[in-house]
Amino acid sequence: MVENCILDSINSPEDIKKLSLESLNKLCFEIRKKIIEVVSKNGGHLASNLGVVELTVALHKVFDCPKDQLVWDVGHQSYTHKILTGRLKQLDSIRKEGGLAGFTRRNESIFDPFSSGHGSTSISAAFGLLNAKYLKNEQGKVVAIIGDGALSGGLAYEGINNAGAYKKNFIVVLNDNKMSISTNVGSMARYLSTIRTRNLYLKTKSAVDKALNNVPILGYAARKLILKSTSTVKSLVYNGTVFESLGFMYYGPVDGHNLSELIKVLQVAKDKDRPVLVHVKTVKGKGYTFAEKNPKIFHGISRFDIKTGEHGISLGDFSSKFGMEICKLAENDQRICAITAAMKMGTGLAEFSEKFKDRFFDVGIAEGHAVTFAGGLAAGGMLPVFAVYSTFLQRSYDQIIHDAALQKLKVVLAIDRAGIVGEDGETHQGILDVSFLNSIPNVEIYSPSFFDEIGIMLKKAIYESENVVAVRYPRGAEMYKPTDFICSEKPFDIYGDFLNCENLIVTYGRLFSQACLAKESLSLKGVNVCILKLNKIKPIEKDAVLFAKQFKNVFFFEESMLTGGVGESFNYELSCINFNGTFHLTAIENKFVAQATVMASLQKLSLDALSMEKIIIEKVG
Repeated sequence: MVENCILDSINSPEDIKKLSLESLNKLCFEIRKKIIEVVSKNGGHLASNLGVVELTVALHKVFDCPKDQLVWDVGHQSYTHKILTGRLKQLDSIRKEGGLAGFTRRNESIFDPFSSGHGSTSISAAFGLLNAKYLKNEQGKVVAIIGDGALSGGLAYEGINNAGAYKKNFIVVLNDNKMSISTNVGSMARYLSTIRTRNLYLKTKSAVDKALNNVPILGYAARKLILKSTSTVKSLVYNGTVFESLGFMYYGPVDGHNLSELIKVLQVAKDKDRPVLVHVKTVKGKGYTFAEKNPKIFHGISRFDIKTGEHGISLGDFSSKFGMEICKLAENDQRICAITAAMKMGTGLAEFSEKFKDRFFDVGIAEGHAVTFAGGLAAGGMLPVFAVYSTFLQRSYDQIIHDAALQKLKVVLAIDRAGIVGEDGETHQGILDVSFLNSIPNVEIYSPSFFDEIGIMLKKAIYESENVVAVRYPRGAEMYKPTDFICSEKPFDIYGDFLNCENLIVTYGRLFSQACLAKESLSLKGVNVCILKLNKIKPIEKDAVLFAKQFKNVFFFEESMLTGGVGESFNYELSCINFNGTFHLTAIENKFVAQATVMASLQKLSLDALSMEKIIIEKVG
């Protein structure tokens, strides 16, 4: 257990306002120990949270929350914020079912004015909150805290463009740690690097102002002349930045682990009457040696040993299997390119990025751009594969329609984390991709259940499909696989004896494993079941529908949304051929799925083996 002399006395941000600088530094030390202790048991985002401890303390020292509002981009770095806003005693429950969320949530605390989970949203949301205050004649400041990685997302610039013309105080804090999950890429990352190499901008500008203004008469005139002079002369003296050109006063770079410096600059920013951007340099993983040395691994991590930094060893997962298979195909085809949106490690593309540097593209947190970029590659004769988490693919819906499917371009979407993902909760569940892709013409979808099928379906996607094609697979390891089941290259597989059988389970993806377990249990109770496993879920093969027509009872189980899902499509296809039996569809009905383990979520949604068994017994008697 962590012994906290100061931390245990903090129940709200008001409690830190009376603390001395020495006490605040000790508080930061205690917060780090607490975060490390909790994440080592629960898993979660460690390195990102350790990097913003001083920044968070300084923000709450200077601003008066909840009258003033802090909007955290992504929200995965808000653990210190949660601790300082009365949630310390609940921190042990973070990311657990019924516990604190791993991101900010409006329904969790009055100190969380906006829910988060995806990147590049904070500036737009914060600017909206500020304008709401103005329209309601309410007092208070609004601060957006955004990482440099999130500045690779276009939405951030839409917000900056809009807010830069504002005539009142609006504060953006740029948390610059040179990383998102992987090392940041692109021109903005390179530009911020050049700013870091200069002297502290705030000190330089203040020194010039002071020197000029202290010269009688001529000083003021000289200052005005410089400000009106060409941008080249002005930048030599004032070190102008792109942010100033966009309408923001710029302060920084500031040491993000120096509380005294942070408090001073935030107070200055708070007192301005125009938009301000404070550039803060932080170290991801600060205060924990293993996280500092390897922030990529400790960005989001499972349980680990605090003393050694060792964490659970994976027995293999779909992401790494995909990475292996795309490398095999790329060895023999120079047209194959791989694209990621700042998720090289998470999507299994690390090996590809080393072996095929010229054909690997990390576009930053810019999923919409990634799809259109892939469309351009395809139009130019290449074979682009965009590896992306299901939850982030949502951000490129228009581009899939307009820049790929409509033009019948061969773009492959390798959709990782499809289905329930577990403890990350509502914002990260991969339960929407089937429904929104199902509605788009010129799109095909494959859904492997096991590692062996990844290579088969990826190859089919690249070489047998003509338009946009998706291969969607779940997070983590494969589930139960019957010893007598053999993966095929067919659009669908039939498992079990269907002769003289009245009951059919239809499913796809990893739910096939649960269906097999249910089938085995049901057979012991005298209920015979056959399983139709869909490998290609869009379009649905006509022969699969014809096969299902012969059964008296058809049970469709789907780890996706009911509305617009494959189950609805299958039911429609059955009705078109005059199916006379009963059709029972179990899917996710019009709700977001809260954080819990994958199996706990499947049980609640009646998508686990035991639930399947109960549903079938209730219907057939």
